[in-house]
Amino acid sequence: MPAETAREFEIVIGLEIHAELATESKVFCGCATAFGAAPNTLVCPVCLGLPGSLPVVNRRAVEYAVKAGLALNCEIAPFSKFDRKNYFYPDLPKAYQISQYDLPLGRDGWVEFEAGDEIKRVGIARVHLEEEAGKSVHSGERLLGSEYSLIDYNRGGIPLIEIVTKPDLRSPLDARLFLEQLRAILHYIGVSDVKMEEGSLRCDANISLRPAGSDELGAKTEVKNLNSFRSLERALAYEAERQREMLLRGEPVGGDTRHWDETRGVTVAMRTKEEAHDYRYFPDPDLVPVVVDAAWVDRLRKELPELPRARRDRFVAQYGLPRYDAEVLTGSKELADFFEACAARYGKPKAVSNWIMGEFLRLLKAEGKEVKDVSLSPAAVAKLLELIDQGVLSGSAAKEVFEEMFRTGREPQDIVRERGLEQISDEQALLPVVDAVIEANPKAVETVRGGEMKAIGFLVGQVMKQTRGKANPKLVQNLLRQRLLEG
Repeated sequence: MPAETAREFEIVIGLEIHAELATESKVFCGCATAFGAAPNTLVCPVCLGLPGSLPVVNRRAVEYAVKAGLALNCEIAPFSKFDRKNYFYPDLPKAYQISQYDLPLGRDGWVEFEAGDEIKRVGIARVHLEEEAGKSVHSGERLLGSEYSLIDYNRGGIPLIEIVTKPDLRSPLDARLFLEQLRAILHYIGVSDVKMEEGSLRCDANISLRPAGSDELGAKTEVKNLNSFRSLERALAYEAERQREMLLRGEPVGGDTRHWDETRGVTVAMRTKEEAHDYRYFPDPDLVPVVVDAAWVDRLRKELPELPRARRDRFVAQYGLPRYDAEVLTGSKELADFFEACAARYGKPKAVSNWIMGEFLRLLKAEGKEVKDVSLSPAAVAKLLELIDQGVLSGSAAKEVFEEMFRTGREPQDIVRERGLEQISDEQALLPVVDAVIEANPKAVETVRGGEMKAIGFLVGQVMKQTRGKANPKLVQNLLRQRLLEG
């Protein structure tokens, strides 16, 4: 947003985040929650809302919702209930969604995130448990412009938590940074796989503008179809500028729900925004209230792992890593676990970090894999680094071995032996090669003897070429210096 917008108006943003919980069965029935099944194959009378079917709450879903509330520093309600949220839409077969209204499981929490050198705090108004709706499959690439839509009810009934923030965010970038931090927290505690590309983490944003210095909230607009962190930031930046221009023209703003068109980079009006009374909430008569006693809460609190920011700070203090390394390594719980397992077996954490942040992440990205998909063991990584320290492997050969280990899970020493990659660190074996390179490159030799030491790198390279990368480069350089400068 242009600087003049910030001077004239203050942006106020609140987010509504939906995260699908990683239970094996749905929240009110026993149907599976697997992603990617054929349409309408993971359904039953309960999640289809057929007459006479009765819901039964999934205890694990309640526990996951409570864990999320605890990780977000919420107060956990000892007594809560389920409500019916009434609205008519094709993906909602009962014409109501089982949700929570006035008595959610968690409320009044907060999350801190970092924006540059500043730590910012966002209030969490509520965390509640509800069921997922079905999925509309459009004939076109997106809702706008499609000729028809089909409905897949497989997703209907999957347990969701809805996390509603207070209007504490003040820029599109802050909204993005906050959502990235929230996603990391939910992933760390294991309650959701938070895959935005599969729809298991979704975000709607409420945004308004008010005169700079004012304490009153402006009329808000809801923005939907925010399917990535980039989409969230771009959509809010566009919407802030759109509202600014309207306010400067004296036009009323807010009260509508808008769709973010990623292709065109604009928001488009969808409908008038509903208010709570439009949904005619009332307690669901088929479900008993949820009672979460103090002992249950304490047990779930003890099960929470170390959260991302705390783990990052520990990596800096315990392992002496640069902050950037620690930030990258703790961005994923699985990656952080892998690093710690490697560091426990090899006593040089920075070297471990370099290999994980370099070759390991490169290969993960190239092959579209996650840490859990790789058979490479921490013990094998430690053994590879020991082979480098022992002079058995050169750096370039080690990368070749690491790639084979990544793809096959084989032990490094077996790969080294099979491919004949042992580094040559025997002076007597290398001296004839060094002498031959000196004789074949008189110009480079004269340059080195004239004091231009950069040219020695060329000669080292020629020796490495002659030995097919097996020569110990430090030893080669020492031998060249002895022959050219000391001999």
